[in-house]
Amino acid sequence: MSEPVDWNRAIIEEFRANEGRVGGQFAGAPLLLLHTIGAKSGIERVNPMMYQDLGDGRIAVFASKAGADSDPDWYRNLTANPDVTAEIGAETRSFRARTADAEEREPIWTTQKTDYPGFADYESKTTRVIPVVILDPA
Repeated sequence: MSEPVDWNRAIIEEFRANEGRVGGQFAGAPLLLLHTIGAKSGIERVNPMMYQDLGDGRIAVFASKAGADSDPDWYRNLTANPDVTAEIGAETRSFRARTADAEEREPIWTTQKTDYPGFADYESKTTRVIPVVILDPA
């Protein structure tokens, strides 16, 4: 098993054991578990990630991949299969995912970088525009 999978598995287990709370680098941060369906495999995938609550039941997540020059697999999965679920705290909710357009993205991305400067660091590591994904309640 690869190192990132082990790391994700440990976070997922801690998240589920503590009703959405985890320690370490994510202590106190808004974290969810995003369930997507593999674009090629059709297999459900679960990825822990930070989110921003946009109000009205909408959530934003960020396809940063820690500043890599390619989009994360989960992003490709949800563009192929936009009906997703997310575990937030002890609750699982259904969403329809979409990529924010430039105008919608800017204030959300700016807030995320201000609140969590690591995202500005990710942005500085890549030439790609990091997608902001809006999860609209299904």
